[in-house]
Amino acid sequence: MGNGVCSRRQRRIFQCLLLVTVVCGMFYGGMMSYEMHKQLRRTEAMALKYQQHQESLSAQLQVVYEHRSRLEKSLQKERLEHKKAKEDYLSYKLEAQQSINKEKNQHEDLKKQYYDLQDQHQAQGDDHNRQLDEHRERYDKLQQIKELEVSQLKGGKTNGLEDASSSFVSIF
Repeated sequence: MGNGVCSRRQRRIFQCLLLVTVVCGMFYGGMMSYEMHKQLRRTEAMALKYQQHQESLSAQLQVVYEHRSRLEKSLQKERLEHKKAKEDYLSYKLEAQQSINKEKNQHEDLKKQYYDLQDQHQAQGDDHNRQLDEHRERYDKLQQIKELEVSQLKGGKTNGLEDASSSFVSIF
């Protein structure tokens, strides 16, 4: 009879230990789930921010393309005007030397405007390329941080997430 009582006690202790282990495991699982959901919300917020930034850059790029299209139309119009001015120059050469000089000056002004617009367009193109390169750099850095976070999440390291998050904040 002594063996039966001892075995029941041991069984109760074992059951209590098993229950405590299950409760601790569930608590740990709940905490991990909470942390993962929190990290997911942060990641979604960052993704939204980058999507908005990308949309902004796309809108800016569209404005640049529209401006370029207007400049090309303006240039084509100026070329046609120049051609007409040249024809007028030949037809009215004998009539009025003074008007010819005036048209010549107008042509030079248009040419100067064309080169000024061309230089301005080049500068805007260079600025756009620089901004695009900066965006790509930031995107690459973010991608590296995300890959680090994913690998750390797979490895179960939470301290590394805090380091990666702080390095992400330092980028911006």
